[in-house]
Amino acid sequence: MSQQTDQKGNWIFFPLKTNDTRTSSITIIQLVVVLISLCLFLVISGSSFGQQQRFPKPEFETGYTQPSPTTPEPRADFMAWVDVSVLVLVMALAAWFVIKKRSRKGILWLSIFSLAYFGFYREGCVCSVGSIQNIALTLFDSAYAISIPIILFFVLPLIFSLFFGRVFCAAACPLGMIQDLVIIKPISIPVWLRKSLGFLPYIYLGLAVLLAATGSEFIICRYDPFVGIFRRSAEFSMIVLGIAFLLMGLFVARPYCRFLCPYGVLLGWTSRFSKYHMSITPAKCIQCKLCQDSCPFDAIDRPSEQLKPEQKTENKKRFTIYALLIPVWIFIGGFAMSQAHGFLSKAHPDVYMAEMLIKHPELKNDKNNIDIQTFLASEKTMDQLVTEAKLVQTKYYTGSWIFGGFLGLVIGIMLMNQFVTRRRDSFEPNRVGCYSCGRCMKNCPVKK
Repeated sequence: MSQQTDQKGNWIFFPLKTNDTRTSSITIIQLVVVLISLCLFLVISGSSFGQQQRFPKPEFETGYTQPSPTTPEPRADFMAWVDVSVLVLVMALAAWFVIKKRSRKGILWLSIFSLAYFGFYREGCVCSVGSIQNIALTLFDSAYAISIPIILFFVLPLIFSLFFGRVFCAAACPLGMIQDLVIIKPISIPVWLRKSLGFLPYIYLGLAVLLAATGSEFIICRYDPFVGIFRRSAEFSMIVLGIAFLLMGLFVARPYCRFLCPYGVLLGWTSRFSKYHMSITPAKCIQCKLCQDSCPFDAIDRPSEQLKPEQKTENKKRFTIYALLIPVWIFIGGFAMSQAHGFLSKAHPDVYMAEMLIKHPELKNDKNNIDIQTFLASEKTMDQLVTEAKLVQTKYYTGSWIFGGFLGLVIGIMLMNQFVTRRRDSFEPNRVGCYSCGRCMKNCPVKK
């Protein structure tokens, strides 16, 4: 598989629009969403014309230079295993502070350490979030070698969340910590908007896996909004993006974690089944309601109301209908996304180069175009390039069906879950959305 590292794919991000201006909080959210959308557009538009490496990947070395994705990772050195050890220690301490000690102060100091170590010292490149792409590329490209530490960075937080909830998010993830420490006056986001934006991480996850599996791009790493801050060196557009997220984080707590992070999707799945999880109260809830507004992430489930028999019957009926419609949603999603496979495949350098030279053959004489000159120096013929581009587009067609089917499945389950009711007699942290930060525990008057 041929790789060009200086070519750019063209991406278009459509800004979200909201029309509800009934409250001041909604107005703030609208402005924030527009700001982030504008920043994303500037970042991606700018990156489409710049000359830089197009396929960064996580590594265990400092500096901003990333190797080619088809080159096996360097053999894990001593520092890689130190990083793994620190990760395990931090998550173990976080679980102890949250579940046993019930100490928000302990979580806070632990998160400061993680931000200093994983963020500014290791420069954000020891990253469980970005490891999704390494795993995807490993599964679909036999020429790519992945180191054991990278695998551990992907697997260990999921294992911990399966037993103790999202303690990785509570104190180990530098992307989450830098946002968590700037929360000043968080506002509560309406349920309808929260659920709508909650679909974005699934899109990001599917797209990241598709691009990594086809050897096109590592978008999670390329558009990491905080890595430029950690490294004190990045494009101006990326610095603006990071600052925009932090400014938004003053009022909308952890915006990246809640509405973009693809690894958070996986952590939410495993945390749902966690055996031990943070609880608001150490004993029986007395329903004093002191904790109901204490979570800046809107992750506290309130006691449920008793449904009438006719409501239960109606919910069961709608649940059954939406469950039967899931295959339909999967087909619609897969078909719709497959129609866009040609556009998505332009992210791959071979496809982009072939299309550009077919439409503009005169560019072969452009001595200032690094990508063109690199292709000509490779002594690859145009027919070979076109053949390879067609093979890549075939992969994208299959991958787009899977990507779209995955999104259709998510939509179907989200619709179905609206009619799932569970008896709840107390205030409880939502196991999927709770970051185990411990903020809500200090509001509970119940003692052990």
